[in-house]
Amino acid sequence: MGQLWSSAVLCPGQGRAEAPLMDVPFLTWKGEPMLTTYHLLWTMRVETPLELDASPGTALRGALFSAIWRRFCMNKQARTCLECQLLQVCPVSALLAPADDLRAPTLQRLNGQPWGRDIPRPYVLEPPLEVGRRYEPGEQLVFGMTLIGRRVELLPYVMLSSQELERQGLGRPLPENGSPPRRGEFRIEQIEAYHPFSGERQQLYRAGERQVTTPTLAVRAEDVRQRALALSEQRVTLAFLTPLRLVRHGTLCKEPDFATLVQRLLERLEQLGQAYGDAEEARALAAQRGRLLALAATVRCEKHTTRWQDMPSYSRRLRRATPIGGLVGQATFVGELAGLRELLVWGELVHVGKDVVKGDGWYRVSSSVKGDSLPTACFPWLQSHAHASFSWGYDG
Repeated sequence: MGQLWSSAVLCPGQGRAEAPLMDVPFLTWKGEPMLTTYHLLWTMRVETPLELDASPGTALRGALFSAIWRRFCMNKQARTCLECQLLQVCPVSALLAPADDLRAPTLQRLNGQPWGRDIPRPYVLEPPLEVGRRYEPGEQLVFGMTLIGRRVELLPYVMLSSQELERQGLGRPLPENGSPPRRGEFRIEQIEAYHPFSGERQQLYRAGERQVTTPTLAVRAEDVRQRALALSEQRVTLAFLTPLRLVRHGTLCKEPDFATLVQRLLERLEQLGQAYGDAEEARALAAQRGRLLALAATVRCEKHTTRWQDMPSYSRRLRRATPIGGLVGQATFVGELAGLRELLVWGELVHVGKDVVKGDGWYRVSSSVKGDSLPTACFPWLQSHAHASFSWGYDG
């Protein structure tokens, strides 16, 4: 892959010159596997007191959405992306509110029913795990973002929105930041690509430097296969780092439900594959639904230390708070797992369940009943919290 763009200068907070919208090219893709994931690590330096509430992923998602929309939306009069005439050519919609092309085959649920025009967003967030955290000036705030499949082509738009992201601030409005109360201010120090299995990192952007690098680190199918082979064929432990919100037959799953987890993973991977990867490979996965669901039905939960954590999230579109809480903690499952290990590893990367774009449904899988050190080894921004006991239920 060559340089992402040549004329853009990314210097958040330093009066940078930004490339016009049409100067940011899209990458071309050939021979894309069913899915490829690109993992980004954002490091920000707090400049004024900043507080995140009980749902830091919601705050981060809202800030990113607002920054990209303000910077690049060309039709702000439209009430929603679905009502906009630019829907099929707009990078804002492609990243934040993608919709099915009416001319394309309709995506189907496992039960054969159509999903409608909305399709999964091509990203997920890995938020800070300390909820309700207050950051003082000088402290670092670090979070992860995963771009899925060919939508890594939209990375320039994300990075070109960084100045707007800094301008609008983050977190609760605080009286000590001014009158009227203002959100916390920060500056983006660096953005890195990293490989969640090897820990390898690649610097994409650093404050004060004029060059932005194209990400070359990615997780592909072979990486997933190798990680899956290292897992036990008979026992796995899932550590739910952020709330897992699954629905089965219209009812929330308030205890670990392996069969429903697998069903939702299958649905998610098929949709993501069709939308952002290789549709033929996605259809091949769909052909294995029956076999994989039958395997999942034989797996039982041996023990768990999960609990339900309620969590509200304010929706600007609905103008009200909506619940995004779910299960946190750990669950150990036993059974014939050999054929399901790759599926579980993919779930680590793309999350599962509802509200994944706000950070929900993030888990790690291991072969140990006690879990393992993979969260801190494979997700570098968690290393500073390795000895913390998180409100979301994972003890590192």
